[in-house]
Amino acid sequence: MEGIEKITAKIAQDAQAEINALTAETDEKVKAIQTNAEHQAQQEANEIVEKGRNAAGERLQRLSSASQMERRKLELAAKQEVLGEAFSLALEKLCSLPEKEYIALLTKLVLEASSSGKEQLIFSQKDRVTVGKQVVIAANEALVKGRAPALPEEVTRSKVGALVDKLVHSTAAVVTGAGMLTLSEETRDIRGGFIMVDGDVEINCAFETLVRLQREQMEKKVADTLFQS
Repeated sequence: MEGIEKITAKIAQDAQAEINALTAETDEKVKAIQTNAEHQAQQEANEIVEKGRNAAGERLQRLSSASQMERRKLELAAKQEVLGEAFSLALEKLCSLPEKEYIALLTKLVLEASSSGKEQLIFSQKDRVTVGKQVVIAANEALVKGRAPALPEEVTRSKVGALVDKLVHSTAAVVTGAGMLTLSEETRDIRGGFIMVDGDVEINCAFETLVRLQREQMEKKVADTLFQS
């Protein structure tokens, strides 16, 4: 019996040793797994934090770029508004010139635009009544004087001489075809200036059109003057 007990005790002892060894090995594996998991978790956490930082940096950069773009858009819109006001003011000044200067300016424009000397001039309803006839007369006289020979001053100084001078110019207008501009019965809805009609051809010399065309050509130069730093 004693021998069996010794054998049984030995088996139990060996089994316990094996159990202890397995337990220790298991504990080591568990610790290794835990350490590896903690390391991996920390690494993933670091990666998440880094991605978050990068994403935040990229978003900040996008917001900054968008802010700068919006600022430039607002500055450009403000400059365009100021430019528009500048050219609107120019149009207002043209339309509100004193009558004598207004007639002189319109006459100059008519002379520059006329090619046949036989065109019709269309004004706004207001200008047709106030200055239309005077512009037509002044432009016709200038066109005729450009072609008719000038009489000596000593001739035109007297009333009879002045009458002769007018007759000479009237005859020249008929012969040469120059100085035969007419005032149209028609009117147009324009701020100032005129529309010159020659048959089917119209030349738009309305002030708003001229200012718009000048703006297209001069806007950069005006902007440089207005916004120079």
